[in-house]
Amino acid sequence: MSVRLEIRVSPRSRRTHVKGRRADGALQVAVSAPADGGRANAAVVSLLAEWLGVKPGQVRITRGLAARGKTVEIDGLEREALERRIAELEGASEAGHGE
Repeated sequence: MSVRLEIRVSPRSRRTHVKGRRADGALQVAVSAPADGGRANAAVVSLLAEWLGVKPGQVRITRGLAARGKTVEIDGLEREALERRIAELEGASEAGHGE
């Protein structure tokens, strides 16, 4: 079992984090690493693995290695679990706007 995820990466960000879902459905991800030498890609894999609770070896970029728009495949994760995690992120984001 695996799930595919469309993401949009912002390299050289102030901090490394998952920002939320974009209007086009892709997940916005920010990493502090530069795009040089694949460092941003490695940071994306590490971030998504930690955020989703899987091992880094279960996350791989299948399209867009040299682009900001990427397709990522995560082994051992069901679509429902991914959607729950994104909903938690969006819920936390909305709660933070009211403060």
